[in-house]
Amino acid sequence: MKRRVTKAVFPVAGLGTRFLPATKSIPKEIMTLVDRPLIQYAIDEARAAGIKEFIFVTSRGKGALEDYFDHAPELETSLRKKGKKDLLATLKNTNMDSGAIAYIRQHKALGLGHAVWCARRLIGNEPFAVILPDDVIAAEKPCLQQMVEAYSETGGCMVAAMEVPPEKASAYGVLDVKEDMGSMVSVRGMVEKPSIDEAPSNLAVIGRYILTPQVLKNLNQIKQGAGGEIQLTDAIAQEIEADREVYGYRFRGQRFDCGSKAGYLQATVAFGLAREELRDELASYLDEMKAVRKAAQ
Repeated sequence: MKRRVTKAVFPVAGLGTRFLPATKSIPKEIMTLVDRPLIQYAIDEARAAGIKEFIFVTSRGKGALEDYFDHAPELETSLRKKGKKDLLATLKNTNMDSGAIAYIRQHKALGLGHAVWCARRLIGNEPFAVILPDDVIAAEKPCLQQMVEAYSETGGCMVAAMEVPPEKASAYGVLDVKEDMGSMVSVRGMVEKPSIDEAPSNLAVIGRYILTPQVLKNLNQIKQGAGGEIQLTDAIAQEIEADREVYGYRFRGQRFDCGSKAGYLQATVAFGLAREELRDELASYLDEMKAVRKAAQ
């Protein structure tokens, strides 16, 4: 019997140096797309997938992240007195029940695999999800929910995957496909940041995973790999070597890399245009900007 996925790990220990000086005082995960922090998009996606326990792997200077999910009694009282029910409901969505969130410190920046390994005692012997908040995915049905539904049929390990231009494959973990079944592929191997010549496909791993507890045991034994870090892909690759199933899932949706400035700006525009109250004004402004650029050429 396949166990339900009810725990998720959120690796949020990074320093966010690409967004300095903003990240000197606030965690990158608190930066907003329109009016919701990046971490809120990740939490909402996890909730939609049935996640009940949220494990944050943090580091120094992430206090604002912890405060964000706390109750704000004074603000709530003020909104209630003013009859601002919509804002009160919005605020309520940011609150987490006592005991639902746990915070674990990653004391050394040794990579994604190490961050996930830090949560091992809270995960125990259960399948679990990993969500990277930098990867924001706009989808009619949230990406992790799509994956959890597929996982209920397959078990094993599963990674979110999408096609990327071959020249960009070196920026990702890339799948070596054994069998292509459409939305799902079975995986023969995984290569972390391959050169163009060595990439086995252009199917890249994106920041959503459903993993078995065996992956944590694999991480126990792994030495530092690409970039001097402990790579999560290496631990998943060990599952393939042990003849245990690993799948890539082609999710339905659009992924934005909010770990880069360009991706973050693109996401801001896309999410702004998706909001009914902002769409017309923002679209009109973008049209004006396009016209100005055209006239300047």
